Amino acid sequence: MGTGDISTDVSPQDGGHTAPPDLPLDFEGFYLGHQEFFHDFAEIHLGGRRVAEEVVHQVFLQILGGWDELLQQGDLEQQTLAVLHRGVTQRLQEDDRPPAFLIAGPIAKNLEAVRNQLEITGAAGGLYEAILGLPTRQFTVIVLRHLLGYPTKRIARYMGLDTRTVDYHGRKGKERLRIQLGLPAPAGKIVKKGAGQ
Repeated sequence: MGTGDISTDVSPQDGGHTAPPDLPLDFEGFYLGHQEFFHDFAEIHLGGRRVAEEVVHQVFLQILGGWDELLQQGDLEQQTLAVLHRGVTQRLQEDDRPPAFLIAGPIAKNLEAVRNQLEITGAAGGLYEAILGLPTRQFTVIVLRHLLGYPTKRIARYMGLDTRTVDYHGRKGKERLRIQLGLPAPAGKIVKKGAGQ
């Protein structure tokens, strides 16, 4: 690893005493405030803490590399979440496998709860594939809310959105899933002709 990396491979227990790299203070604050969420998000998709840590380390290095530009864009939360999503997706493609939430036991139970909440019955594979096909913001809200169990306020903070916008993406994601899976509209809901098609 080169200079400017977030960490080195030298462990203090190994007797190595390498000075930490000089990092921008605002980046350090961002890292401390987001690293738990980034690790949770990566782990639920990648299926293990070790591989999640590897990917998140690379994601934070990417973020650090473009830190000044990201700060100037003004939508730091969305931009960094996109970097995380790309990093996780790339690792899954490299490993040529589906996200762990499709195959892991405890996560499969969470998806069962999502299916119940969405009032979806039938083949689970169709639901999972439909979730994967959602636009990024809808996918993120569905995963954070229904798989990780994050409350709306926390999701809004991580995504840099208003809570009403998070709720909007959640509703749109559910509606898109309902349409993709060919399920009827909930009782009492009037569907406009041509809506969502």
